[in-house]
Amino acid sequence: MIKVVIIEDEIPARNKLKRFISELEKPVEIVSEISTVEEAIAFLKNSAVDLIFSDIELLDGNAFEIYDQVNISCPVIFTTAYDSFWMNAFESNGIEYLLKPFSQSRFQKAWDKFILLGNTASEPEDVLVKLQQMLNNSPVEKNYKKRFSVSSHQGIYFINTEDITFFEAEEGIVFAFDTAGKKHVLNESTLKEIETQLNASDFFRINRSALVQKKYIERIERYNKNTLSAQIKGQKDHLITSQSNTSAFRKWIEE
Repeated sequence: MIKVVIIEDEIPARNKLKRFISELEKPVEIVSEISTVEEAIAFLKNSAVDLIFSDIELLDGNAFEIYDQVNISCPVIFTTAYDSFWMNAFESNGIEYLLKPFSQSRFQKAWDKFILLGNTASEPEDVLVKLQQMLNNSPVEKNYKKRFSVSSHQGIYFINTEDITFFEAEEGIVFAFDTAGKKHVLNESTLKEIETQLNASDFFRINRSALVQKKYIERIERYNKNTLSAQIKGQKDHLITSQSNTSAFRKWIEE
């Protein structure tokens, strides 16, 4: 029986992992489900498992705090919505870095890598050597969202991500605007939820309520000393960057 622990503070993400695990051919026991750094440290100091599924941003801090305080010899499969921690992950016994939302096939590849590691390494030292070898063959892969569903009185229709000029949040509702300037009400409830599903090279959060696609920015101008205005295709009104995001936006728009 393969013993695993799930370190994940989001219930839907945890349930998704449990469903994928239940569909595996090999018998697996989930010995614990953990949602905080503190709880994970306490558990791992006194328990041995074969594999850890670990989110990175938890309720009370960053998961790497766990691996700084606890010496573990088992592999870790990291599951996260952020692609900026992958090097830290592979320095913490990580063998895979699954970017949310990941598919069952991506999960299966990560699991197959874990099984391969177990079949070819019998001692703890061998495990660490094999982890290091796998580091060079572990590209960060993400399946970005290709289209969004929109509910209407006539039913559900879809808008392709490549046709969306920007997303806007307003009073708890998220809208997508297309190249013709048409406004679509999305089923997603927050910009943060949408942002994790998009390629950061193509989309940028210019302020708290707007997420823009680079190829539809036709012109940028100085708005005041610390902010910029962006002219978006199909829109009469300009979007204004927040002071905190202006510097990063200037770098991103020129990449």
